[in-house]
Amino acid sequence: MELILVRHGLPERRDDTADPPLSDVGHDQAHRVAAWLAGEKIDAIYSSTMLRARQTAEPFAVRRAFDVSCHDGICEFDRDTGTYIPMEVLKRENYEAWLAMASGEHRIDIDGFQKPVVETLEAIVDANQGKRVAVFCHGGVINVWTAHVLGMPARLFFEPDYTSIHRYMCARTGQRNVLSLNERAHLREPA
Repeated sequence: MELILVRHGLPERRDDTADPPLSDVGHDQAHRVAAWLAGEKIDAIYSSTMLRARQTAEPFAVRRAFDVSCHDGICEFDRDTGTYIPMEVLKRENYEAWLAMASGEHRIDIDGFQKPVVETLEAIVDANQGKRVAVFCHGGVINVWTAHVLGMPARLFFEPDYTSIHRYMCARTGQRNVLSLNERAHLREPA
């Protein structure tokens, strides 16, 4: 089966919640990724329960008349922090904090975070053998799943763009392969 992970669109910066809605730019990105995926045969849609992921999934679900199945196991590692600062803003405003995150010196129990992510995505894979499934989630989720597929230690090792698409082939035998990472052609401005 083909597992397609889609990172959420750009959310609002919020100091009062770790679960902000999409910004205007994020809504535009969600519509662009929905249009890009519209021509693909996709059999089911899943999402993190976090608002930014659900709002990113919504335009595609409406376009395809699908229900979205939401799961807590694919929520982001920052869901209990009380604030949301986009990584590019954190890098600009507090480079030291961004560097700590980027270098792995953060205070995240990355193994504890990876475990429910892998369990949830493996359950989605098992329930959808022979199908193509889109899962709307988060950059941290994409990182730890990709590390799992590549047999690497759990870590945040690359920066998925907003609404980037990541594809994996998941065989019944347990083999997992990366097909592509960080697809973002749908975000290019027309010439």
